[in-house]
Amino acid sequence: MPEILGKQIGSTGYGLMGLTWRPTPQPEEESFKAMKASLAAGCNFWNGGEFYGTPENNSLTLLEHYFTKYPEDADKVVLSIKGGLKDMHPDGSPENVRRSVDTCLKLLNGKKKIDIFECARVDKNTPIETTLKVLDEEYVKTGKIGGIALSEVSAATIEKAVKVTKIVAAEVELSLWATDIFSNGVAQSCARHNIPVVAYSPIGRGMLTGQITKPEDIPEGDFRRTVPRFSPENFGKNLELVNELVKFAKQKNCTPAQLAISWVKSLSKKDGNPEIIPIPGATTVERVVENSKDVALSKEELAEIDSILKSFTVVGGRYGGPAALHIEG
Repeated sequence: MPEILGKQIGSTGYGLMGLTWRPTPQPEEESFKAMKASLAAGCNFWNGGEFYGTPENNSLTLLEHYFTKYPEDADKVVLSIKGGLKDMHPDGSPENVRRSVDTCLKLLNGKKKIDIFECARVDKNTPIETTLKVLDEEYVKTGKIGGIALSEVSAATIEKAVKVTKIVAAEVELSLWATDIFSNGVAQSCARHNIPVVAYSPIGRGMLTGQITKPEDIPEGDFRRTVPRFSPENFGKNLELVNELVKFAKQKNCTPAQLAISWVKSLSKKDGNPEIIPIPGATTVERVVENSKDVALSKEELAEIDSILKSFTVVGGRYGGPAALHIEG
């Protein structure tokens, strides 16, 4: 089992949970049931964000309410929080980093320590060394947060960061249709410095579940409507890959989501890779249970999946519009 900051991740495997942004928040009690189910399934790495929701009602608000009701669960959870944005743009200045961390701590109201804090994106106008120095000296060394992670970074940024402070994780997108970290040096850099990779969107923002079969299946106002690989001109080509993976999952007698998550897990510490920890988002007990079921993949099956991936080229960027400008990798 992987460890971060001396805490085991996933008591029954690599079970993890992403407290992702949702356009329409569900009732708290339903979220609480899913959170309880995640711990029961060994999913004790929870990933949230200051900007997941409104300032008055976001993932930190939900977490504060949960740990107020279930204080006994606080020490069971490894909590990773993203922040460091200003008006949804990266701002790694000392002033904004302090504002962001202090806001997150205030929202949690002492009910749970922030084990890991990470700036969601790299601010191109502020040296990463400046940002990390503030986090290290004013928050880690004073015990206000447990450690520092990176998010959506390049290999070059990782190399700069490790010279400033200990980096406990790097959160990057990784899935069957987003394997960039193995070609852009990020995975190699993480392995070299023994930094675990926290893999977000391991089911391709829902696409790899096989439940999205046409662009119209994505609701109006949904973030994915801005993502090029979901656009009408790219959707059909990408669906061909998804359909092949769905067929494979049926042959394996598992759900496409289970296949996608298990494939990501299978890459961990393989062929010189770093530790890899997937964080699929989940809002219901049923989805938590589904996501936490590990599916063993043989060498032959992994080779077959690799053959499928090599026969298709995913078209369209991972982000579109202004968001694409803030991606380093």
